[in-house]
Amino acid sequence: MVSPFAKKVIEILKRIPSGKIATYGQIAALSGNPRAARQIVRILHIYSEKENLPWHRVVNRFGQISLKDPHDKIQKHLLMNEGVKFDSTDSIDFDAYLWKP
Repeated sequence: MVSPFAKKVIEILKRIPSGKIATYGQIAALSGNPRAARQIVRILHIYSEKENLPWHRVVNRFGQISLKDPHDKIQKHLLMNEGVKFDSTDSIDFDAYLWKP
């Protein structure tokens, strides 16, 4: 059974448009629990495939991919295919790409 919080998170994740990113903390705050960034990670892990979530559009608070090899390369590739650019430190410019619902 999906918790009410997870349902809210899933709804929000589905709204992130192509070419934009959100942070784990941003999703947590929009879902009503700003301290639940780690829960967002868990929800993404459990429901990304089942709910067809745009998991690749969620990054850490530094604008960087938190996943480890090989998933980080997949995420970066998917984001770049949507037009998201990375700087020399593999960070994403929030001014240009952060989703502002």
